[in-house]
Amino acid sequence: MNLKETLNSFGSKKEPFFFCISYDMRQWEVCKLSQLPDNIKFQMEANKLSKTKTALNKIPISKKEYEKKFNKIQNEIKAGNTYLTNLTATTNIKTNHSLEDLYTMANAKFKLYFKDEFICFSPERFVKCIDNKIFTYPMKGTIDARQKNAKQIILNDKKELAEHTMIVDLLRNDLSIVSKKVKVNRFRYCEKIDAGEKQLIQVSSEIQGSLEDNWQNNIGDILTSILPAGSITGTPKKKTIEIINDVENYNREFFTGIFGVFDGETLDSAVMIRFIQKDNNDCLVYKSGGGITCDSNLSNEYQEMIDKVYIP
Repeated sequence: MNLKETLNSFGSKKEPFFFCISYDMRQWEVCKLSQLPDNIKFQMEANKLSKTKTALNKIPISKKEYEKKFNKIQNEIKAGNTYLTNLTATTNIKTNHSLEDLYTMANAKFKLYFKDEFICFSPERFVKCIDNKIFTYPMKGTIDARQKNAKQIILNDKKELAEHTMIVDLLRNDLSIVSKKVKVNRFRYCEKIDAGEKQLIQVSSEIQGSLEDNWQNNIGDILTSILPAGSITGTPKKKTIEIINDVENYNREFFTGIFGVFDGETLDSAVMIRFIQKDNNDCLVYKSGGGITCDSNLSNEYQEMIDKVYIP
């Protein structure tokens, strides 16, 4: 069975299962919760453990290399091919800790340790399906919480407002593919998240749609219809994905895919950001990025990519 058929089969049987799906949906893992391998660990709610902050030695791509990618996207924006593109890149990191150590130490809303191949500690929910309703929470806009009047600055920033509005509109359209009565419950609310040695304020919105009574039978249709996530691609989605594939020049693999759990009645999932992967030489690579619009500043976007390389 393919991915869609496998998810539908588990859902129709009300069988609790774990799932992990790559960015392009070509790689995936779906297994019964009762048979979850020991080398897969996950968490779907924030842990409350205090911990020592873990610093990373970061070796990002050069600003000149990033600028080439940034300028290509600006040219695509000027040509009218995209209005918002999520540009990501790889940063080599060094640490004395193993992937499993980092997974255990990190404080995050959503965490995943996958077969000693990669870990993620994501602050961003993808979709939650409960009581015949589907919710999604696009996250766009980040600022250092230590900055004076940080919340007011991020909410009043015209570039951030435009970027966030475009993603909310995209996600409204995505939910309309799989649900009815789509509405925005909350627009641009702020949350503080741990970001290694500092805190960040992140801006999110909540969007809701109504599902059919038998939605569990169609989990595969629901997820594959709205993947990849709008917040980590851009708008218009189809063309922007083509631009990303051309400009980024590396394989995201599971990075910016999703993982989650179906407990037999409800489904919860997260976008796989804040992501560390072990490469073929057993070196660690952190993948991160941010949204680019016509109003984006090169230096700010490059710094944001680096700032998002941290252990929460």
